[in-house]
Order: sequence, then C-alpha cells, then structure tokens
Amino acid sequence: MKNKPIIIVSGEPYSIFSEIFYKIFKSSFYKKYKIPIILIGSKNIIEMQMKKMNCSYKINLIKKSEITNAKLNNNKINLIDVKLNLKKPFGKITNKSSKYIKECFDIAINIMKEKLGFALINGPVSKKHFLQGKYNGITEYLSHKTDKKNDEVMLIYNKFLSVCPITTHIPLKNVPKKISFNEILKKIIKINKFYKNNLKKIPRFAVTGLNPHCESNFKNSEEDRIIKPAIKRAKKKNLRVKGPFPADTLFTKNNIKKFDVVIGMYHDQVITPLKTLYNFNAINITLGLPFIRISPDHGTNNQMLGKKKSDPTSLKEALLFLKKLNEN
Repeated sequence: MKNKPIIIVSGEPYSIFSEIFYKIFKSSFYKKYKIPIILIGSKNIIEMQMKKMNCSYKINLIKKSEITNAKLNNNKINLIDVKLNLKKPFGKITNKSSKYIKECFDIAINIMKEKLGFALINGPVSKKHFLQGKYNGITEYLSHKTDKKNDEVMLIYNKFLSVCPITTHIPLKNVPKKISFNEILKKIIKINKFYKNNLKKIPRFAVTGLNPHCESNFKNSEEDRIIKPAIKRAKKKNLRVKGPFPADTLFTKNNIKKFDVVIGMYHDQVITPLKTLYNFNAINITLGLPFIRISPDHGTNNQMLGKKKSDPTSLKEALLFLKKLNEN
C-alpha cells in the first residue's frame, strides 16, 4: 500500500484534542500535508463539537476493511466512526467513555498490526478513568496490547533536546525501587538505535543522578550501585554517554547544548525542565512497539474545553516529525 495513512485515535471525547485537531485541520499546513490522515472517533461527538465551536468540516466516512482502497485526501476529515452516545458536546470526564476509547485503540492497533498504517498518534486520555490503575500510562497500555510488555521506552522528543524518564507515571516514593542497571542500559540502547536508524544521527546522552547533587549520606547510593555501572557499560558499547549529572544544573544553557538526550530517573525530573525550555514544542514517542506511536505532549485539560485557547503546537510537531520520518 503506497503512502500509508497516519492513524489518529481521538482519545477522551471530553478533552481539548478535538479543538486542537480542528485548528490543525483548517490550516494550510494540513491541506498541503501529503501523508493521508485517518481519525478514529465518534461522528456524533465530532459533529456536536464542531457545531458548538462554530465550525463545519466535511467528513469522509471510511470502513476499516476498506482502508487499502479508500480515496483519502486531507481536504476532508477521513473518519472511522466508533459509536458513542453522549448527549452533550463537552462535559465532565467519567468512566462512560472507557469502552469507546478501548474500541478506538483496538481498531487502531489492528490497523497497525496489519501494516496498513504508517504511524499511530493518539489524543490524550484520562489515566484515572480509562486505565483505572491497571497500567501506568498509555505507553505501558500499548506495550501490553502489542505483546511488548517491558520493551517500551518513553521518549519525549524535541529536535534540540529529548528526555527519557527511567520510571514513568508512578508515585515518587516508588522510584528508587524501580530504577535498575538493565532499565537504564536498555533505554539508552533503544534510543541510540532510534536516532541512528530514523534520524541518521548518533545521539549524545547525559544521565542524571537520583539524589540531590548525586550525593547520599548512605553507603551504596543508587548512583554508586546502579547508575554509574550502567553508564560504564554503555560506554563499553561505544555509546556516547556521560554522567551522572545533578539535575538541578544539567539543564542550564551551557550544559544542555552539549547533549541530544537526557536520561532521567523519574518523570518530573526531566519533563518539567523540558517543558520550561520548549513549552509544548515536544512529542511523546513510544519506542519498543512494532509500529511508530506518538502522542502530543499534553493532557485532557478538561477545564479548557470549548474555550478555543488550546495550543495545537504539539500535534503539529508530531505531524512534522512523521513527515520527516517518511522522507528518510
């Protein structure tokens, strides 16, 4: 199948993703975008939300079984309709949408497994309502659904600097128990391979410590027991890795320009400074799946529904990244 489409799962219906998608859809950027895009979501919700936001776009309904022969262009919203009977265009997030979101993901995963799609993008979901504690995040959910459990790597990508947390959406108190020599080494190797194969670049890695200033009053700190040995092994594999560095000074301007990727020990240690530096100009890439998966780097943001103030930068960056990947 030539020019395989990008598959977008719309995610939580009561999130800002619909507004962001419409902002991108009406732009000249989208009309000129050569890779066809298929949205998986509810026609009912889309039409109600468009009416609420005073916009109207034509919808091209597609059946999953007809993707290979479907006439796709980005002048219309190419949509695989998944039924969802909600009466309001916007509202409070509840468990009512969970079955619908699962069905959207199931359709998308099957498309990707059958190699009918170029890449998968998903809109945000409520971890509380959809995942209900079964998975730490969509990264882990997708790795389970594709039989790649424990192979997943979360890479928050920006063309100037990317970050990867060793642990993802877990309580801070559990972080020391979850970091390991193997996890650090695995993530460095997978990210290095991704950069080399897809971006034609050998990345320079910085690894943070866990403790403030990479120091601890205790013997056998995590830096000494886990992080330093992992860095040493990575260097033996001829990977460009340095550290451990204290996170409080690593992200200063003079330091950060020396690296392409920062490996951190926990979520906020690296994602907070990245967003401080680049705002929403970043995308969440899951490595280790049998296909490319990206999500814009923002949440459901239920408080901003229908206010027309949401920033579409992250979705645009996701599409630009896939365009670059498609050209390589």
